Amino acid sequence: MKILFTFFNPSGGMETLNRIRSNALKDHGIESHLLYNIDGEGRQNIKDIRTIVTSDSDTIRNLIELEKYDAVIVCSDIHMLIQISSFGYGGRLIFEFQGLGTPEEATQILQNFKDGINRHADALLYPRTAHLRRLMRSFFPDIQQYCFDDPLDCKNFGYTAYPQKAYPIIGWIGRIQANKNWREFLQMGQRLIRLHPGLSLWLFDDDTLSDSAELTGYHQILEADPLLSSRLFRYSNIPHELMADYLSIIGDSGGLLVSTSIREGFGYAVAEAMICHCPVLSTDSGGVRRFIFHNKTGKFYTRGNLDEAVKEALSLMINIPLRNRLIQSAEAHIHKHFSADLYAEHFIAMLYRLGAVPSTFPAPKGKEQQRPNDDANENRS
Repeated sequence: MKILFTFFNPSGGMETLNRIRSNALKDHGIESHLLYNIDGEGRQNIKDIRTIVTSDSDTIRNLIELEKYDAVIVCSDIHMLIQISSFGYGGRLIFEFQGLGTPEEATQILQNFKDGINRHADALLYPRTAHLRRLMRSFFPDIQQYCFDDPLDCKNFGYTAYPQKAYPIIGWIGRIQANKNWREFLQMGQRLIRLHPGLSLWLFDDDTLSDSAELTGYHQILEADPLLSSRLFRYSNIPHELMADYLSIIGDSGGLLVSTSIREGFGYAVAEAMICHCPVLSTDSGGVRRFIFHNKTGKFYTRGNLDEAVKEALSLMINIPLRNRLIQSAEAHIHKHFSADLYAEHFIAMLYRLGAVPSTFPAPKGKEQQRPNDDANENRS
């Protein structure tokens, strides 16, 4: 069995998701290929998965005709969906949503995509996120929908012990774009470095994807605050396999990861921090509700409330019993509910339900064989 995942470029959470699920599905007898329109820094992370980078229509048509994919999963790119449909592709076309930005941006995107999706998509796929679920039910009531959690590579990505830093580190992972709300991280950092001498800030991003106006604002803030500038270290395009080391170091330093996003479809940075013993303080950005439970597996703060954010951050650094309890509970929660094998089971159940599985493919065992849509169907999640 062979499937194709498409996206604009190999970067951020989508690069991580496509790589993890391709490897997981391979263990279940499904070969996955990746198609990106343009290249990106995340391509350095992809190993042993066929990856095609092109936006040429004839090349894409030839690829699909040659490989005869049983299903194509198109993420976020309505033009790609329409294009593949126009080729006369006979397999299942699944349109996937991840994130979509702010509620206003999401509503506008769905309004623009509505007609194309209704005409060309056989099904919709998205992570278990309340705001996405509400939007999909509203815009696409007549299309088959599947909703299950994105996976983590819990077997190969996790905590490693390193010599402890002499100072606590506050980390942030994202892009210099409005939805990631990077300004709030810097504002929080400005307060914390004045309350906690020696504290450092580590910012991880893909510098090829920054919004130019936002990046100008970023540099202006640093130029206006020499102390902040001296404590902030920016790391761009770190190979994904090394991020586990950085997150482990942040956790062991007595620091934490801060997530300031307005909206997240899933929130890979937060989940990955949890399996690296790095406690998390986050806005309630939607997708992170699947793994953050306040004062149980992590902490929430109200977006825009810097007093609350600083108070919660200091609590995570000072209250050691609470910190240790959250670290242990968070890691256990991720391993139990977000494994790549569990994702593969849900994904294969979806393919069965859609009739995308060839007769030669072995049927799933147990309840998935009897009721293949129980865990995958959005209407039951």
